[in-house]
Amino acid sequence: MPDPIRLLLADDQQMVRAGFRLVLDAQPDMSVVGEANNGVEAVALVDELSPDVVLMDIRMPVLDGLGATEKIMTTHPAARILILTTFDLDEYVHAALRAGASGFMLKDAGPTELLAAIRAVHDGDSVVAPSATRRLIERFIPRQGETAVTMTDPKLVDSLSDREREVLICVGEGLTNAEIAERLYLAETTVKTHIGHILAKLGLRDRVSMVITAYDAGLVRPGR
Repeated sequence: MPDPIRLLLADDQQMVRAGFRLVLDAQPDMSVVGEANNGVEAVALVDELSPDVVLMDIRMPVLDGLGATEKIMTTHPAARILILTTFDLDEYVHAALRAGASGFMLKDAGPTELLAAIRAVHDGDSVVAPSATRRLIERFIPRQGETAVTMTDPKLVDSLSDREREVLICVGEGLTNAEIAERLYLAETTVKTHIGHILAKLGLRDRVSMVITAYDAGLVRPGR
C-alpha cells in the first residue's frame, strides 16, 4: 500500500483544525503530520515536515494565507497548497492562485468533496471546478482601462499550435474536457493530450494556471 498523503493544516481556529483532523486521520491514505496557527508557523512547518499537501486558510494572524503561500512557493516550488475560503470568495484567493496554489475550495465543503480535493491536489491536478475558476478569475481580472499584473508573458502562447490555442481558450472559458471535446469535435482523450502539451510548452502547473494564462494573454475576456 502506498504511503499515506502527509497533510499540514494551517488555520487559526483550533476547532476547525480539530474537525479536519478527525475526518482526515480516519482515512487510510491520509495522515495529518502538523498543525499551524498562523502563516509564519505554516512556512516553518513546511520547511521542517515537507508535507505532501497544505490546507491553507486565507485569514490568519501574523501572516495570512496569501503571504504564507508566496513564501512557501518561493522555497518549495513543487509544494501543493489547497486554499480554503468562504462562500463569498476572498480577493486574496486570486493572488494565491497566481502565487502557485493548486486551487481553492469552500470551508463548508462536505467531507467527500474535501477528501476528493486533497487526493486530486496530491496527484498533481487542480481542484477548482472550471466554472468556479472562471467566476473567480472574472471577478478579479482587471477590466478595460485597468492595469493587469500578468503571471505569463502573453507571447509564450505563440508557441502553441492552432488547436492547442483553441483548447486553451476553451479552458479559459470554463469548459470541462467533455465540453471541449464536443465543441471542437475531438475525443476527450485527445483533449487531455492537448492540455498536457499546453502545460508542458508554457511551463504551467495545472488547469488553474491555464485559465489565468488565457486571460493574461488576452485570449479570453471577462464576461465572455
